[in-house]
Amino acid sequence: PFNPETTIGYSLAEGAPVELRIYNLTGQVVRTLGSERQAAGRYSVRWGGKDERGLSVASGIYFYRLTAGSFMETRQMMLIK
Repeated sequence: PFNPETTIGYSLAEGAPVELRIYNLTGQVVRTLGSERQAAGRYSVRWGGKDERGLSVASGIYFYRLTAGSFMETRQMMLIK
């Protein structure tokens, strides 16, 4: 659980195109936090519970999906206000 923001950390063993998106329970994209090619290394991205328009989202369960090359991982987060 987080309030008011969370940090998503990840590591890349080699350079790859990376995309990090936040989804709501219905599968709609709430926010794209990154979509670019990145070199190998450690990264962290902060999400402050806001959508693409900068509006605060409701408390609840959200998912983030990290895609890096052929790798894909989805994890659950809970926003509590």
